[in-house]
Amino acid sequence: RTDVLDMKDLAPGMELRGTVRNVIDFGAFVDIGVHQDGLVHISRMSNRFIRHPSEVVKVGDVITVWVVDVDLKKQRIGLSMLPPAQK
Repeated sequence: RTDVLDMKDLAPGMELRGTVRNVIDFGAFVDIGVHQDGLVHISRMSNRFIRHPSEVVKVGDVITVWVVDVDLKKQRIGLSMLPPAQK
């Protein structure tokens, strides 16, 4: 997307493509094209149980994510690899 240039441009439910930058015990950090990387928590990576995020993604993977929440004060972006429920 070219309309997202800054954290303030993000909105919950927005679908984005991003590159996995780091995989840690509790999730993965994803570069979505704004100054701050977003975090996909392990609980938002798969519908099935996974022991470690490396079972699902690795550094360099290009993935589709959805914005869950944005905290401008703390400079945090919450992401999910699970699509939002269809309404």
